[in-house]
Amino acid sequence: MDVTVVGAGLAGCEAAWQLAQRGISVALMEMKPHKMTPAHHSPDFAELVCSNSLRSDQLENAVGLLKEELRRCGSLILRCADETRVEAGGALAVDRQGFSGAVTAAICSHPNITVVEGEVSAIPEGEVIIASGPLTSDALSQAIAELFPGDSRLNFFDAAAPIVTFDSIDMDHAWFASRYGKGSADYVNCPLSEEEYLAFWKELCSAQEAEVHGFEDKNVFEGCMPVEVMARRGIQTLTFGPLKPKGLPDPKTGVEPYAVVQLRKDDAQGDLYNLVGFQTHLRWGEQKRVFSMIPALKNAQYVRYGVMHRNTYLDSPRLLDRYYRVRGKERISFAGQITGVEGYVESTASGFLAGVELARRLLGQEPLDLPRETAIGALAQYVSNESVIDFQPMNINFGIMPPLDHKVRGKRNKNMELSKRSLEIIDGSKERS
Repeated sequence: MDVTVVGAGLAGCEAAWQLAQRGISVALMEMKPHKMTPAHHSPDFAELVCSNSLRSDQLENAVGLLKEELRRCGSLILRCADETRVEAGGALAVDRQGFSGAVTAAICSHPNITVVEGEVSAIPEGEVIIASGPLTSDALSQAIAELFPGDSRLNFFDAAAPIVTFDSIDMDHAWFASRYGKGSADYVNCPLSEEEYLAFWKELCSAQEAEVHGFEDKNVFEGCMPVEVMARRGIQTLTFGPLKPKGLPDPKTGVEPYAVVQLRKDDAQGDLYNLVGFQTHLRWGEQKRVFSMIPALKNAQYVRYGVMHRNTYLDSPRLLDRYYRVRGKERISFAGQITGVEGYVESTASGFLAGVELARRLLGQEPLDLPRETAIGALAQYVSNESVIDFQPMNINFGIMPPLDHKVRGKRNKNMELSKRSLEIIDGSKERS
């Protein structure tokens, strides 16, 4: 075989398909059904272990744009999703079993793909794409860690705080500063009065948490305490922790507020900010409801909600290039959630680009140049951007794409213009399946 692909999830199947469609012989290695994780229940490929929804299908939504780009580029996953669609309003939801069955049938019937069953415990020789997912087996995780000797490059992700766009923060109720004025003013500080804090604390303590699935780390709360758990330990616990106001006087009054929520830049451009110390296990709707009680975040746009679950992912900005290849060891590529992309469609996009780029290299063709103006390109360049601070998994969002060069009134109209720009680039690309 010309290429080995490890893992027959969404990313692995997409990568294998793109390679095979271009005449490359592929060995697709999958440990199911011989070995199953607690999250998996079906022997089929591309199993959707959580929701059966691939989220919004509207072009004013970034994930809707990403799906449309993949459709136009000949994605197997999007083709099978469209064929097995079920009614879900403006979202693309699928018949779970029908979808996985369709992907499995397509992969198994392709003349250039050979499926090899069994667990992979070492990095295969030759050209390889590793798409082993967030629940990578212990043996393969160890092999991946050994790929980067001397570096703590393989992280075991169990908690993340929400991320919001800077443009959606109400700076009339916030200011830039660092605690005690040390260093540059790198943090956005969002104050709460005593009355506002007490109302926030009460709702935070009683907010609904997400279900803990059987495959998640049962000791996660000991390793990284969610903000709601901390709040329930006492009414003042947060004000001595992540909401500590000491050293952060309000420049309008010169007085320290009762509590302060700090936001830290999450990318070099300053388009995205994360809520410091707000690791959370709350349901996404509850996060928006409760965190919107912070005056500066009343209308915040969330590009990623806080999540808490077991997840294995690479410190990709330090390790991978924009084509998901290991820097300095380009025969090895990664794809899927192990690269730090979050979500079904994002995993598919990483598998698409990794597969297409590897095929083009083997065929002696120039690399595929999808710029940040496209959702596929923006996601890949975010994952490989060495300036990204405190890298954590993220969904596709318009915040990681360059802004328009002209003014557009209204968020929906602005997003539609961003999508139009992107699809013009996709349609103008010579890369087709």
